[in-house]
Amino acid sequence: MPISRRDLIKLGALAGALGLTARPGLLRADTPAIKPLRILILGGTGFIGPHQVRYAVARGHQVTVFNRGQRQADLPGGVEHLNGDRDKGDLAALKGREWDVCIDNPTSTPFWVRDAAKVLKGKVKQYMFVSTISVYADNGTPNADEDAALAKYTGRNVMKETRDSLRANMALYGPLKAACEFEARKQFRGTATIVRPGLIVGPGDPTDRFTYWPVRLAQGGDVVAPGDGSDPVQVIDARDLTEWMIRLAESRTFGVFNATGPNYTMSMAALLHGIRATTTAGATLHWIPTTFLAEQKVSPWSDMPVWIPAQGDSAGFGQRNIGRALATGLSFRPLATTASDTLAWFKSLPAERQAKLGSGLTPEREKTLLDAWKAKAAG
Repeated sequence: MPISRRDLIKLGALAGALGLTARPGLLRADTPAIKPLRILILGGTGFIGPHQVRYAVARGHQVTVFNRGQRQADLPGGVEHLNGDRDKGDLAALKGREWDVCIDNPTSTPFWVRDAAKVLKGKVKQYMFVSTISVYADNGTPNADEDAALAKYTGRNVMKETRDSLRANMALYGPLKAACEFEARKQFRGTATIVRPGLIVGPGDPTDRFTYWPVRLAQGGDVVAPGDGSDPVQVIDARDLTEWMIRLAESRTFGVFNATGPNYTMSMAALLHGIRATTTAGATLHWIPTTFLAEQKVSPWSDMPVWIPAQGDSAGFGQRNIGRALATGLSFRPLATTASDTLAWFKSLPAERQAKLGSGLTPEREKTLLDAWKAKAAG
């Protein structure tokens, strides 16, 4: 059964974005912070963690990462590594320690927040929780801000939900993240910072949700593009997100912030033309109407990454208000930089990884779709 757009939206924004314009006040990574911090990062070896660690170390901070130790990451020397398993309540390595800030990257289950608080409450001056724009109950209103209603958990016991139950039912993702936010504000009252990213993109992205486009456009030829190009989209480069988060820690900024970009309405056409301009392959974009894509069972977000039609209950999906984050210094690197760096990173991966993108159309399906569209247009 095809997934509905409403369900897709609730599952989709696992979180964002691409910098398109530089903003005043962007701090160089090699500029020492005024006051070095002791930073604890829960996770630290996934997608955004290494970007956080590298920027924080370059700014002169002392960084500790806490995770299961099962994933390797290229982290700078001098970073302290602590191990434990939050699924099993094993946070013993954190006991008796103090940090200026804790950044919680991987948490999607509220009991992880509760258990972290048992060890860290009163031991950290700021708790920063990485949430998602998927926490919102509704995506139909353009320019909605952080005060919009959140998704509600309707299960039996939110503290009994685990990563396994989430994997089995991804419809829980938004409600569980919203419940995590509630627990964070409850446990770290007055010292919590909630960051709600949109689609996070750039070097290191394991999902290929954005990577598909630089890779595909660099290949050239006839390229399927979704809709008429006017649908707004939002994304955030992982480096823009994480560097801004470290600066929030330096300034001890609390509150709730949507974190995606750019700082103006960007259309799907602007995104794809901007990416295409970084290549010399001469790709030809074929904009195929939303109705025809639906008839051909081409899914927004997965088959056509980044894109969700700006219609009905998804009219506001690509237009979240980010005014609060901009006011605290969220800044964006150029789209060309993100696209070029992402492509270069992807080309550095092993051949078997490059052979199959995690998102987007396969070459065979794209050709079939283009042939069907041309036949319809000619008939």
